[in-house]
Amino acid sequence: MKGKKKDYILLKIATILIIFIFIFIAQRSFDAYIIRILNLCGIYVILGVSLNLINGFTGQFSLGHAGFMAIGAYVSALLYTSPEIKEVNYFITPLIWPLNIIQIPFIFSLIMAGLVSAGVGFLVGAPCLRLKGDYLAIVTFGFSEIIRVLFCNLQSITNGPLGLKGLPSYTNLWWTWGIAIFTVWFIKNLINSSYGRALKSIREDEIAAEAMGVKLFYHKVLSFIVGAFFAGIAGALLGSLVMTIDPNTFSFFMTFQIIIIVVVGGLGSITGTVIVGALFAILMEVLRSVESPMSLFGLNIPGIPGMRMLLFSILLMIVVLFFHQGLMGTKEWSWEWLYKKLMGNKKEIEEGS
Repeated sequence: MKGKKKDYILLKIATILIIFIFIFIAQRSFDAYIIRILNLCGIYVILGVSLNLINGFTGQFSLGHAGFMAIGAYVSALLYTSPEIKEVNYFITPLIWPLNIIQIPFIFSLIMAGLVSAGVGFLVGAPCLRLKGDYLAIVTFGFSEIIRVLFCNLQSITNGPLGLKGLPSYTNLWWTWGIAIFTVWFIKNLINSSYGRALKSIREDEIAAEAMGVKLFYHKVLSFIVGAFFAGIAGALLGSLVMTIDPNTFSFFMTFQIIIIVVVGGLGSITGTVIVGALFAILMEVLRSVESPMSLFGLNIPGIPGMRMLLFSILLMIVVLFFHQGLMGTKEWSWEWLYKKLMGNKKEIEEGS
């Protein structure tokens, strides 16, 4: 037993080293386009896993993730952007004091983005999580739209529909994948704790969970706050990656993308969410060709905007109809599974020789 535990530790260390080596090589050697896609993969993983905590593990149907992303993106951008860039952006209505003179390091702006999003998540979740099912979905969708409309009109803070442009690009593979790995680790440990068991009991049967002493309101709000925290950080990373943000960036279209990742990967499966989140970011780029003019069997087909999301919608319908629990269901990747696979292959090689 001790030998197996030692092997697990060595396996974890080896995996972490491989990930760090890959990120080091990718950040230095890959071209900007590939690095951008890999960054998007990490951001989608953060978003998918954080929403899965709310929708998959707690069983609360939230549609407000885009709103938390918007809050995180704007809070972070207003904190790490230099006063000179702010002055250029706010040429119609000046930015309010003291935001017009503040500039802090990127890491602290990320933390503030997460904390402010979590605070708003508490304010929204406290009254809304007394609702269930479709009613909760409608209210959280309304919250997301309210945030978008507010940001369109708060010109002295958000610069209104003009948004913020020319943002410094601090996002890189170390930030996105470092935070993605931390998100997966944190939520996995939360799910495996007593809090996680309480969240899953709420998902299965709220009445039975309450009868067993689970505080429904406390645990629902906890999952909502944690999900909002990581969504805010993901929004901040996305803003710094694309170097421009505006309220329409965080429309319901963004929440719909994250829901596709969670549902296709499997409600209640972190592994499925990670795999589909990375694949989704890659396919979003690969399938750009279907929105461009093309020639097929001698027919000239004009470019049709939105074809990518149509294909993803069809994929979602197929999964809902034929894979009710998503591609992974509730299955999870584990170190024990990897250890058995490696040891099994090792035995096969030894027997073959």
